[in-house]
Amino acid sequence: VSTQSTWGVERNSKKEMELKQEHLTGSDPITMTRHLLMSQQTHPEAHGDFTLLLASIQLACKYVSSKVRRAGLVNIFGLADVNKNTSGDEVKKLDVLANEIFINSLRSSGKVAILGSEENDAPVEVEIQNQGKYVVAFDPLDGSSNIDANVSIGSIFGIWKRKSTGPATVEDLLQRGADQVAAGYCVYGSSTEIVLCLGGEVNCYTLDPSLGDFILTRTAIKIPKRGAIYSINEGNAGAWDEAITKYVHSKKFPEPGQKGASLRYIGSMVSDVHRTLVYGGIFMYPSDKKSPNGKLRLLYECSPLSLVIESAGGRASDGHRRILDIVPKTLHERTGIILGSADDVADVERLYTCLLYTSDAADDLLCVDLGGRRIIKKK
Repeated sequence: VSTQSTWGVERNSKKEMELKQEHLTGSDPITMTRHLLMSQQTHPEAHGDFTLLLASIQLACKYVSSKVRRAGLVNIFGLADVNKNTSGDEVKKLDVLANEIFINSLRSSGKVAILGSEENDAPVEVEIQNQGKYVVAFDPLDGSSNIDANVSIGSIFGIWKRKSTGPATVEDLLQRGADQVAAGYCVYGSSTEIVLCLGGEVNCYTLDPSLGDFILTRTAIKIPKRGAIYSINEGNAGAWDEAITKYVHSKKFPEPGQKGASLRYIGSMVSDVHRTLVYGGIFMYPSDKKSPNGKLRLLYECSPLSLVIESAGGRASDGHRRILDIVPKTLHERTGIILGSADDVADVERLYTCLLYTSDAADDLLCVDLGGRRIIKKK
């Protein structure tokens, strides 16, 4: 399997493709668990707790995947009896089922101390005698508004080491994204894939239904430095701030000699971010007049996906701050987010900086427009 593959830009060499094919169809497939055990061998101090924790996440993803693929056959489309969750989103039947699957799988691992879920108002407690050294925050089924339309959806998770030595509390969950031990997501689309960031490397594992196991299919994934796709809900355009408005305008109406970009927006964060990782570009769900604190949740959506994107060579911020440096104050805290290819995100950040300085320090700095991008120069 290639160790330096870049989706959407660099193609595997013939030799790498042959090696990949050997692992996929030959007699030596590298499963996710096997790959984790291989990594564990490089850490003599490891006892296998983390590998067992990830095995419970794999199990939850397999189970959710099977339910998603049978949803129409067994009538688990539609709204649940509880119509809205703590974040104000409509709750679908599959949301409830996926949440129960993740909670039960993680609790039974014996490796977690406390859990945070989008679907639960308060942290999910674990019996004190069964508490482990890790905490997990997760969105069991992201993009649930697309469930009935049979559009790709997914699960998101972030893993931290607990801070407390006594019974776990919500404070163990309220940690900045940069302190995550691992993070990732599972996308349920034409195939079921887990993208996992561990040890600063991003790998992809694809579920082989015939084996019932996740097989390593991409390693050391890198996002292109710049892409040709932007992803944003244009229905909110009337509420955008000036920086986002100017940036999107530059993509739709590029200056002579500058390249524009194609708009792609699914409405499922996992799917939109996965496409951004594969092809490059930028995903934006910024704070705006309707949602001044942002719409997406920091702890179990933005922090895990930001770690994946940054570890793949990309960038993630709210326009002013790095997402991974923000310490959540509450379990369901929201934030604006701009993530993707490093150069594309940097363009938006320059616009924010330029607008800030032209309004607050116009005597000291001069902003120069360069085809939709702005730089700051000393007068």
